[in-house]
Amino acid sequence: MSQPSLSAAYHEFPSPIKSSSAGFDFHVYWISSSPEHTEHAKQLYARIREEFPELPLGRFWDKPIGPHPTSMFQVNTLNPHQTGALFSWLVVNRGPCDVFVHPNTDDAYRDHAELATWIGKSWPLRLDILKAL
Repeated sequence: MSQPSLSAAYHEFPSPIKSSSAGFDFHVYWISSSPEHTEHAKQLYARIREEFPELPLGRFWDKPIGPHPTSMFQVNTLNPHQTGALFSWLVVNRGPCDVFVHPNTDDAYRDHAELATWIGKSWPLRLDILKAL
C-alpha cells in the first residue's frame, strides 16, 4: 500500500501568509506589575533563545508598544514546521504568560483582528493604531 502524499501546508504557508520575512509572530505577554510574571517572562525569553536559536527573537519590552497593551516580546517563525514546534512548546512552557499569535500578510489590521489566535487568555489590542497604517 502506498503512503498518501503530504499536504503542501507542511512546507509552505497558505496564501496570503508571507514566508519570506516572517510567516507568524508570537507575542508573549505578561503583567509587568507582577514580579513573578516578569521573572517567568525573562526566563522564557532566555529559554527560547537557547532552544530555538534559529528563530528571530525581538526586544524584551517592559511597557506597551504599538497595538500591544502590555509588556511583551516577539518571536517570528519562518515556516510551518517552526510555527507548529513553537506553538506546541509555548502551550506547555508559557506559565503565567499569554501568547498572541498572528500571521503576516499584506494587511496588518486583518492579521491582528481577524486571523489571530491566543495561547492562554486574550488581551484587548489597540487596533485603532493599525487602522491608520
